[in-house]
Amino acid sequence: MMHAGDVPGQLARGAALAALLVATTLPFSVQAAAAQAAPAETATPATAPASKDATAPRPLSESVAAIVNDEIISTYDLAQRMRLLIATSGIQPSQENLPQFQRQALVSLIDEHLQLHELKRVEKQQKMSIIATDDEVRDEISGMARENNMTVDQFLSVLKQQGIGQETLYQQVRAQMSWQRWIQGRYGSRLRIGEDQIKATEARLAAVASKPQYEVSEVLIDTNRAGGVDAAMKGAQQLIGQMQQGAPFAAVARQFSAAPTAASGGDAGWISPGEMPPEVDAAMEQLRPGQLSAPIQTKDGVYIIYLRNKRAGAGATVVDLKQAAISLPESASAADVEAARAKLMGVRAAAKGCDGLSAAAAKAQGVVAGDLGEAEIADLAPEFRQAAQTLEAGQISEPIRTKVGLHLVAVCGKRASGGAQLSHDQIENRLYGQQLAMVARRYMRDLRNSATIETR
Repeated sequence: MMHAGDVPGQLARGAALAALLVATTLPFSVQAAAAQAAPAETATPATAPASKDATAPRPLSESVAAIVNDEIISTYDLAQRMRLLIATSGIQPSQENLPQFQRQALVSLIDEHLQLHELKRVEKQQKMSIIATDDEVRDEISGMARENNMTVDQFLSVLKQQGIGQETLYQQVRAQMSWQRWIQGRYGSRLRIGEDQIKATEARLAAVASKPQYEVSEVLIDTNRAGGVDAAMKGAQQLIGQMQQGAPFAAVARQFSAAPTAASGGDAGWISPGEMPPEVDAAMEQLRPGQLSAPIQTKDGVYIIYLRNKRAGAGATVVDLKQAAISLPESASAADVEAARAKLMGVRAAAKGCDGLSAAAAKAQGVVAGDLGEAEIADLAPEFRQAAQTLEAGQISEPIRTKVGLHLVAVCGKRASGGAQLSHDQIENRLYGQQLAMVARRYMRDLRNSATIETR
């Protein structure tokens, strides 16, 4: 699911690790960790290690976890990546979910080895530089540290206290930066979005403009990478359980989602029916804002959807209302009602519109004014609905009788509900992003199919 600006080549600052210090499994606070670290003015800038971090604790012996095109992934590498994955996902490790962490860590390491192997081949063949340099990786990690109000040394110190060598972080960042740069450079300029594609998308969006729209975040579990449908469904259920216990959705999405939106914490923005698989559309209709879906099986994988907000389609009308009211019980006499009506008519005349209603009401004893905010006309109480339908923006109703009193209703604004339609350029960017993401997935699929991969 791609949206305008969501292009795989545009690596967001700290995309994979932005949640590292937001909500982790660290047994101490970030502030305390920062305080324990060396002061910024005395800290020595960190340098990218040329090999495995010499300062990190090493096991007495290592074995082979996997072999990828004759390159070894050791059990030490796997354990380090699992620790990093646990720290950045906000998920509490348990005997039940450790196999999921192990699979995710191993798959990520295998993919990174394939990517770097391919990039080295291209560099040698085309005599060009693609792989990110030590300075570029340091700059990226500096940005992560700044976003967490830390120096690089303080940032790396938090990792070290969790037993994570800094080379593990450097390796992940280097692979992500380099691969996304290559995909963008090789295919970005070749993709062409035709005018017919844009017009077809405009027509489809216009056709569903009157239907509800959803603001969602997503996690997509790739069934192939997860080890099959059953494993993907089980893994998704475990992630849902952890998020229900407090793990941040964005952190989980960054580390576990196979969707392009993973880099932005799973944020898919506002979507209309038809933009997601049919199974996801059906599930969203049953959700209320703030709810997580159950695992949703589709042909692309297993989705977890978090519905952040929902709005009516463009066919509904939204009004912005204020009121001035006098409290009157149902049993009030006709004389009391008439006296209140006369007082409110005086307020109405003095207000001369929505902006002056509060000030005019403040000068009338027993009249209380308030801002009712925005609401769809269909959701208003029947007594107010007709006034909202017939009045124009800036107009005030005559006194309206309800069970609790007498009211003036002012329409301060009126608009069609639903978001603005995407522009021509926004649609083009969205289609471009979708095509680039599809190309990247096919590229990785081909690399996996042609590689020699042995896991142990």
